[in-house]
Amino acid sequence: MKRFIETLQNIWKIEDLRNRLITTILFVLVYRFGSYIVLPGINPANLEALQNQTSGGLLGLLDMFSGGAFSHASIFALGIMPYISASIVVQLLGIAVPYFQKMQREGESGRKKMNQITRYLTVLILLFQSPAYLVNLSVQLGHVGASLPQSFWFQITSVIILTAGSMFIMWLGERITDKGVGNGISFIIMIGIIARFPTAIVQEFASRLGDAAGGLVMFIGEIVCLLFVIGLCILLVQGTRKVPVQYAKRVVGNKQYGGVRQYIPLKVNAANVMPIIFAQAIMFIPITLVGFSHSEAASGIVSAFTDNSGFWYNFVFAVLIIAFTYFYTAITINPTQMAEEMKRNNGFIPGVKPGKKTAEYLDEIMSRITLPGSFFLALVAILPAFARISGVSTSFAQFYGGTSLLILVGVVLDTLQQIESRLLMRHYDGLMKSGRIKGRTGNISAY
Repeated sequence: MKRFIETLQNIWKIEDLRNRLITTILFVLVYRFGSYIVLPGINPANLEALQNQTSGGLLGLLDMFSGGAFSHASIFALGIMPYISASIVVQLLGIAVPYFQKMQREGESGRKKMNQITRYLTVLILLFQSPAYLVNLSVQLGHVGASLPQSFWFQITSVIILTAGSMFIMWLGERITDKGVGNGISFIIMIGIIARFPTAIVQEFASRLGDAAGGLVMFIGEIVCLLFVIGLCILLVQGTRKVPVQYAKRVVGNKQYGGVRQYIPLKVNAANVMPIIFAQAIMFIPITLVGFSHSEAASGIVSAFTDNSGFWYNFVFAVLIIAFTYFYTAITINPTQMAEEMKRNNGFIPGVKPGKKTAEYLDEIMSRITLPGSFFLALVAILPAFARISGVSTSFAQFYGGTSLLILVGVVLDTLQQIESRLLMRHYDGLMKSGRIKGRTGNISAY
């Protein structure tokens, strides 16, 4: 406890770090305040059906990422997900389209061009999603006997407000990155997820002391299990396979360069949470298609795949995650490009010939470490189902694994690593008594 207080004092002594933390907190407060501002013309008392719709599934995931703004028909209802979708599309184009590959190789100027394209694509996605959100909102209000204003002016202004709200969140995220601590977009996603945690844990505590069996002992057991799962997620996020790389010596003038051994850290879970997001989206396609059929077999399939705690749902979900882990790792990690860059910089892996052999060696290592990583990721993704089967409430069970927990762990580690780097740069002790916090670079496509 004494060391924790000393660390906080050291953080407060560094003016730059203090200002960055205060700035981050202020931006987060602005974001949370906007999440409770309902769209003009909508009565918040009529949103019960929308909140029931977002209690689970893909819409529940969107509501979780938006910090509850989606289910409250807020001006930030669409959240940051359109920007994430645009970032993923641009990243995939950078792998498949030569024009985008060329921009990636242009350095800072190319990065600025791709960011600009991402922003334009985000606006385009929002112009499609905003009317779709209003249509869904109108249907849900109809279930409680209410309706949206039907005027053309309301539709136009609502689309503009929803689009501007998401773009404002994107701007907040960029300002947090520049003026605050951590990766701003990822930090906003984390805040949206963690905003539900206090309510979920209070409800779980009340239920255990009330009608639910187990009482206080059961609640303490749930907290211990949660901490254990968080530890497993940290292992998954931090797990790397270090590949040694030797650089040849070269003399330029009176200085010698190279001749040192470095390491390429290949992550066990290079795909991060993207396989879970892809798998959740794919799971809803057959359910939607079968939903148009009225046969008994079709209704049986729908009931099997809408039961998040059922065997078939979680089995297919886990298989899809394993498949998408290999797919996303294959398109994001390019062993051939890595081998070419090493060869260009006079680097080589000891005992492996440069060029094609190096690419094959790296590809073989990635295939080996991705297998346990994919199974571990699938296990983490279906852990909330086991928690629900054990009697944990749905709102609290989502923190036992899945997308939410992996994002929380990754963003927290990255933010703490940046804080520790600034402490060490000012010749203060780090956040830990021994060792270093190894965060991951905040790449939005990774979340």
